[in-house]
Amino acid sequence: MYLFLGYLLVINILTFVVYGWDKRAAKMGMRRVPENVLLFLAFIGGTPAAYAARAYFRHKTIKQPFSTRLRLILIVQIVVVVLSLLFFFRGQA
Repeated sequence: MYLFLGYLLVINILTFVVYGWDKRAAKMGMRRVPENVLLFLAFIGGTPAAYAARAYFRHKTIKQPFSTRLRLILIVQIVVVVLSLLFFFRGQA
């Protein structure tokens, strides 16, 4: 369990930093982080940091289809967590 929580902490810190880097690159006209990379980081567990970074840096908050894809990732993750909890607690009864 601690390993999983450690993983989530690391991936969320990394996601926040990468979103910040992309915002900086956008402002300075530097090479950008591909949207697929930003979405992949969210997909592998960095969704909370992705949303926090979007709000903090005011980055990619309106852009479509990015916002829709990020929202779909969040929905899939919520469904997976709910189903996992139901499966876990069903086994406890």
